[in-house]
Amino acid sequence: MTNTDTADAVGTAIQVKELAQAGSELVRITVNTPEAAQAVPYLRDQLDRMGVDVPLIGDFHYNGHKLLSDFPDCAQALSKYRINPGNVGKGDKRDRQFGQMIEIAMRWNKPVRIGVNWGSLDQELLAVMMDQNSRRPEPWDAKPVMYEALIESAVGSAQRAVEMGMNPAQVMLSCKVSGVRDLIAVYRELAQRCEYPLHLGLTEAGMGTKGTVASTAALAVLLQEGIGDTIRVSLTPAPGEARSQEVVIASEILQALGLRTFVPSVTACPGCGRTTSTTFQELTKQIDDFLRAQMPVWRKSYPGVENLKVAVMGCIVNGPGESKHADIGISLPGTGEAPAAPVFIDGEKRMTLRGDSIAADFQSVVEHYIQQRFGQGAAPISG
Repeated sequence: MTNTDTADAVGTAIQVKELAQAGSELVRITVNTPEAAQAVPYLRDQLDRMGVDVPLIGDFHYNGHKLLSDFPDCAQALSKYRINPGNVGKGDKRDRQFGQMIEIAMRWNKPVRIGVNWGSLDQELLAVMMDQNSRRPEPWDAKPVMYEALIESAVGSAQRAVEMGMNPAQVMLSCKVSGVRDLIAVYRELAQRCEYPLHLGLTEAGMGTKGTVASTAALAVLLQEGIGDTIRVSLTPAPGEARSQEVVIASEILQALGLRTFVPSVTACPGCGRTTSTTFQELTKQIDDFLRAQMPVWRKSYPGVENLKVAVMGCIVNGPGESKHADIGISLPGTGEAPAAPVFIDGEKRMTLRGDSIAADFQSVVEHYIQQRFGQGAAPISG
């Protein structure tokens, strides 16, 4: 999701492009003011001119019914609407405003994500369910009631949309919380209770390693169980950090689980007393940065390159064996080893690199391998 002011169409277009280049296949934008809604068609046009065809999802809260009604060009330009049942009004207004958004979605043939968040849960629904719980012979603890309210809000809203004529295939649900075990519990139950596609995400995951680890811990469990159709990693960016970092982490989760491949994988050893040299660390970073930087171009020029496996190993213990398992690998000399680095291609030793230019030479070997293997009319690799 972008964190720009959507009214700044140019700035938002630039960030959407960066997210798309990082691998995002859907981008959500905030639509919260008339100025933002008015900018959406221009934003879509700017992206199309740049050749960025990533779908845009409008994130609506409180006034989405009005913005979609007053700005039909915005409603048409968006590919999907995100509706939060907890923020569409109170009392009688809730049903009217929710219904208005669903009617507009059907008019323009747009799917919707009904996205419930425990930070903005429908308090009237929660109060009713808490009251019902208090009358149980053995009342539940408060947390299971909260889980049930989240699920009821999502599933009940989806049922109302379908009753209005919405195609069930165009309805997606999410029930986001910020606790790892809470998220797992809610989505396991949600998956049992409905057949709608589910969007996963640990909301307000936090910054840096905390947010990364928490998101990975929650999403990996659910994805491994076959739960989830789209995902988002919600990170608080460090000052100056690119928004695309959360896209990188999301793709790494999917790739680590073997569900998708986005970029060539680089296997590297952690280092030990045998590898006092920092050469393997520097080369690993250089190769990893190089592969990621080239992917926006390589996706079109070298189909399948995202499946490439590269190994950069630091000594003779596991270096040759791990390098043989990769498509292309190098075993750098560790402490006390001969100053030579054998290179393995498709499981066979093809060459040995020596001297001060090992890093540059190996990058050239990787580039040549990619061109030969994944380029159109690629010829077999030979030693």
